[in-house]
Amino acid sequence: MTANGKGTWPAPAVWTGKIYSGGWCDSEGGTRQVIEPATGHPLAEVGVAAPADVARAGARAARAAGGWAAAAPSERIEVLLRASSVLQEHSETVRDWIVRESAGVPAKGDYEIAAALGQLTHAVGLASLPPGEVLAPQSPGATSLAWRVPLGVVGVINPWNAPLLFAMRALAPALALGNAVLLKPDPLTPVSGGVLVAQLFEEAGLPDGVLHVLPGGAETGQAVATDPHVDMVSFTGSVEAGRAVARTAGEGLKRVSLELGGKNAIIVLEDADIEAAAAAGAASTFGYQGQACVAAGRHVVHADLIEAYTDALVSQANAMRMGDPRTEHVTIGPVISERQAVRIERIVDESVAVGARLRTGGRRDGLFYPPTVLDRVERGMPVFTEEIFGPVAPVVPFRGAAEAVEIANDTAYGLTAAVHSGSVPKATAVAERLHTGMVHINDLSAKDAANAPFGGMGISGNGSRIGGTASLEQFTQWRWMTIPKAA
Repeated sequence: MTANGKGTWPAPAVWTGKIYSGGWCDSEGGTRQVIEPATGHPLAEVGVAAPADVARAGARAARAAGGWAAAAPSERIEVLLRASSVLQEHSETVRDWIVRESAGVPAKGDYEIAAALGQLTHAVGLASLPPGEVLAPQSPGATSLAWRVPLGVVGVINPWNAPLLFAMRALAPALALGNAVLLKPDPLTPVSGGVLVAQLFEEAGLPDGVLHVLPGGAETGQAVATDPHVDMVSFTGSVEAGRAVARTAGEGLKRVSLELGGKNAIIVLEDADIEAAAAAGAASTFGYQGQACVAAGRHVVHADLIEAYTDALVSQANAMRMGDPRTEHVTIGPVISERQAVRIERIVDESVAVGARLRTGGRRDGLFYPPTVLDRVERGMPVFTEEIFGPVAPVVPFRGAAEAVEIANDTAYGLTAAVHSGSVPKATAVAERLHTGMVHINDLSAKDAANAPFGGMGISGNGSRIGGTASLEQFTQWRWMTIPKAA
């Protein structure tokens, strides 16, 4: 169905109040309403997976994993291609859910769908890669082989801010490489991050038991991370929750992939194009209300340009219209929850109280927090140190390239960055000194690609990467076999 309750896909009678585990079924954890942030109205009702539901799903996934791993790559590829076709066929409905459930503007929904399709397409390539290599034998005439095999069952714990994309980013390569999956969508976005994903793969003909969708909160996530049938956990979310997942999964010596937060810098050198840099800065900070791990959380600007840059950033912010993204033509929607709105407000207010200057924005209306620009920001202020996850742009001055690097690296995070300059060699020289897993020249900080190794340094993760051939490392393990020379 569409998010307004009309239509036929996916049929509400099938999934309402249910989880997906061996088909759509009732759960022991009861049900939960899904609320539309822009209106506060209920959108849907989903099942909540209790630990007992997770245990049954884990056992069922483990039984199904062997057959899926043994399937020909062409069979797995056909499922992925059919899932892509189903997603394209129902893209308008999927976008409607993303807009209403995650409070993104329609362009954000279109981006998620396109990116999810990209993940499926790239996963098709992974399924057909050579699985290993022939090694030099230790004795004449012997054979020595090494090849990658699936892990078995992968647990995917998904965030609310890009629910479809992040589900597919782990799910598509994990399935392509022969694993079964337990997917736990965030309780704020269980439909676009879970129900729709299950429906896509069910229609695509994924064998029974290979995918389980288990909505729920922390208790459900803990059950996924501790289940003895789960061989690896892929988590995207906050540092605090990531640490908890790592501790829990670590008790079982499971592989853990953590993609966590960021306090990302856009550095504007003295020869940068101010308007272009400000446009990139605005898009990186204000896009989807700043609710992205790759959002720009600090604008580090050469002192000679800071006034002009800040004025341009304020103009960009003031040109953005805020409102209900489903019923109005807007570029800024509400933030996801009251808790998040209060957090943003607190960080801004505390920073202004100790000397930051509010140039625009800074006053919320319920869940609607306007694009906000602060200058006279100094190190140690909350807007400098904390991941805001809101549409707030702190502007910090520097004098030389060395100082710019020092300021940008003054954080425990290390996810992404952008450097703007009229000289690519100069920008590259700065970029190479940044403690980040990703960096972009004369572009946004907020970038993603299916064929790129996505991940960060510091507390932005645990050194793992996902995307491109890095997904091979995440979702498979090596097996070595030797065969002696025949007598």
